[in-house]
Amino acid sequence: MHDRRDAALRYSRVAMLFHWTIAALVIVNLTIGLLHDAIGGMPLHKAIGLTVLALTAARLGWRLLHPAPPLPKHTPAWERAAAHATHWTLYLLMVAMPLTGWLMVSGGPTPRPTSWFGLAQVPPLPVGRAAGGFGHEAHELLGWLMLALVVLHAAAALRHHLLLRDGVLGRMAPWFDRSSQRG
Repeated sequence: MHDRRDAALRYSRVAMLFHWTIAALVIVNLTIGLLHDAIGGMPLHKAIGLTVLALTAARLGWRLLHPAPPLPKHTPAWERAAAHATHWTLYLLMVAMPLTGWLMVSGGPTPRPTSWFGLAQVPPLPVGRAAGGFGHEAHELLGWLMLALVVLHAAAALRHHLLLRDGVLGRMAPWFDRSSQRG
C-alpha cells in the first residue's frame, strides 16, 4: 500500500478552477469541432477557443508562480516523465489549437472579425491564404492529438483513483477532502 501522505499536497483552488474550467471548455470544443457538420456551432467554437487561449495564458502564469505539488514518492521515473510530458504537451496544445484556428479563419477566403460571445470582435490576423491553409491542416492534426491526450490524461487519473488508490486524482479534485489543501 502506498503512503497516502505522499499525495496529501493538493493543487490550489485557483489551479483547480483553471483546470476544470479549461477541461470542460476543451471537451465542448473538441465535440463541436468533430461534429461541426452535423451540429454547426462554429461561432461558439471560435469564441470558446479564444477563451481557452486567454485562460491558458492566465493558467500558465499561475503555474509558473505556483508550482505543481510533487508527485508521490512511489511514482516510477518513467511515469513521472510521461506525466510531465503529457501535461506540458496539453499546455502547448491549449495555446496552439486556438492560434491555428485563428490563423485558419484569418487566411480564409473572406477574413472577418470573430465575435467573442457577442461581447467583442477579435480581428483577423494579418496573414495570407498559405498561412490559412497551414492553420487549417495544423488545427485538424492538433485536434486529434488533443483528443488522444485528453483521453490518456483522464485514463491515467482514473487508473490512479480506481486501481492504484494513491490519492493522485484527489490533488486536483475539489470534491475531495480539502483539509490538506494548500493556498
